[in-house]
Amino acid sequence: MMLLSKPFLLYRYQQPGSHFAWIPLDLRCSDAHSWEHHSRVSKLTQACTIGLPFLPVDTCAKAPQVAGIKVQLETFELWQQFDQLGTEMIVTKAGRRMFPTFQVHITGMDPAAEYVLLMDFIPIDDKRYRYAFHSSSWLVAGRGDAAVPGRVHFHPDSPARGAQWMKQTVSFDRLKLTNNLLDDNGHIILNSMHRYQPRLHVVLVDQRKDSQLTAHRNFCTFSFTETRFIAVTAYQNHRITQLKIASNPFAKGFRTTDSDTW
Repeated sequence: MMLLSKPFLLYRYQQPGSHFAWIPLDLRCSDAHSWEHHSRVSKLTQACTIGLPFLPVDTCAKAPQVAGIKVQLETFELWQQFDQLGTEMIVTKAGRRMFPTFQVHITGMDPAAEYVLLMDFIPIDDKRYRYAFHSSSWLVAGRGDAAVPGRVHFHPDSPARGAQWMKQTVSFDRLKLTNNLLDDNGHIILNSMHRYQPRLHVVLVDQRKDSQLTAHRNFCTFSFTETRFIAVTAYQNHRITQLKIASNPFAKGFRTTDSDTW
């Protein structure tokens, strides 16, 4: 159910027998809404912030149940290794899981409150890229393709109490990426040869009847620049292929016993 509630586009999320949460999809008060603003700061652990500098503080003041939330990116060093090479993620018609898997550790939640966790992927820019093999680098190939249908991926355990989210690593290992514009499986649709930034949204389940009026106060958005990537249908950089084979436990069949290969 989509509703327009100025200045926010709201999504009403509800599972049978549970309360619903209003999720502001344009995330105007998010600290990660602007790529230019956020790309200057990359931290292993990120905290919920008040909002962007150009917005009044009281407009985006967060609810106490989300204001203290901190998110730590798991396998941070591995993400860094990929990012230094220029991470590539395979997209297929049937959908392909991400590797590295997006996993986080969350603290600062209200143990008794319920939260919904979801992810989306935003274009880093409006350009299309190509890989130059002679220079082993990505180059701008022109303007980007038309925007694909925007989708979000809800963590299958949502909604759950803060105590549950905080007791263990939260993994989005079921999330799949596709380039099929007609996909009806709920996968994230991306354009190949375009750059994307994954974002995690933590949304408080507000049980009040008028919760849509304060939806902008009930969520926090987190993104890590180390998780940015280019969507591809086949790996372009052979070093990315080697690193994925070397570090992915499900790719052990592709490994050789010659350590010099890596």
